[in-house]
Amino acid sequence: MKPITILIADDEAEIADLIAMHLEKEGYLTVKALNGRAAMHIVQTQPVDLAILDIMMPELDGHEVTRQIREQHRMPIIFLSAKASDLDKITGLVLGADDYMTKPFNPMELVARVNAQLRRAMQLNQPAADTLSSLQVGGLIIDPETRTVTIYGQTVELTPKEFDILHLLASHPNKVFSAENLFEQVWGESYYDSGNTVMVHIRTLRKKLGEDPKKFIKTVWGVGYAFNG
Repeated sequence: MKPITILIADDEAEIADLIAMHLEKEGYLTVKALNGRAAMHIVQTQPVDLAILDIMMPELDGHEVTRQIREQHRMPIIFLSAKASDLDKITGLVLGADDYMTKPFNPMELVARVNAQLRRAMQLNQPAADTLSSLQVGGLIIDPETRTVTIYGQTVELTPKEFDILHLLASHPNKVFSAENLFEQVWGESYYDSGNTVMVHIRTLRKKLGEDPKKFIKTVWGVGYAFNG
């Protein structure tokens, strides 16, 4: 089996070395970068299965690295940053990160989160046969096999989490999902007062879906969200 390679991008070499030591004990290969440009060079020149990114890096910050990665890759991304406000976390998740940890951090918790994200990525890459069918509602087509979305033939560029939310809702038309339901099923971890995270993802998803943002996703006030089937 091909070994799993994890990119660690942090301008603090001691932190990168600490993370690498714990991940290598788990059997992972690690590659390290001390700035965002070096991190992108690694992503573009060798296979990477998961990326751990600091936000405040020289040359390219973690947000820009995430934007560039998401143009071509679906690998899990975990932000590890000293920026601890809710706004910072939501911004990172909306940009396409799959998880967010703040410094100082417990290395074993980070390893556990890496394991969880890799398990989930492997499950998504091996979908059951009955989940491969495209979903079509009006001019909206959701293809889970290629993870693409089009509206009347026009491609809609979604982050992995936006796609997962849309596909989950569309797979259960008119079923109401609470913010807690959505977070636990899409992020694959326990809900921890992340209503704002879900709300922001729904808002940006509606914006990307077009001029009638509530045509597909409706808000059931006080309960959650549902897909108009």
